[in-house]
Amino acid sequence: MKNQQAIQGILSIIALLCLAAGWFNLFSPEINDLLSRRVFYVLIGVSFLFQAPLLTNKNFVYGMYAAAALCIVGAFFPVEWKISGIKTLGLLGGIIISFTNRPTYRQ
Repeated sequence: MKNQQAIQGILSIIALLCLAAGWFNLFSPEINDLLSRRVFYVLIGVSFLFQAPLLTNKNFVYGMYAAAALCIVGAFFPVEWKISGIKTLGLLGGIIISFTNRPTYRQ
C-alpha cells in the first residue's frame, strides 16, 4: 500500500513537471505540446489508476478508474477534436473524487 502511494505521488510530481515545462516553454514547441497536452494527462491517468484501489470509500473506485481512462484515452486524440476535451473532464473528475475521499478529522 505504501509503495502504491509512493508511486502515485512520484507520477503526480513528474506530471506537474511536464505541465510546467509546457507552460514555461522550456523546449521546442513540439516537445512542450507533447509534454503538457499528452504526457501530463497520461501520467495523471496512471496516477489515478494507482490511487483507485486505495480509496477508502469503495463507491468511488470505479469513478476513479473512469477518470483515469478518460485522461489516458483523451490524451491520444488530436487536440483539434472536440472530444479531446474528455481528458480534462477525467482530470477534474479524478481531482474531485480525490478531495471528496479525504478522511474527515474531528476534534
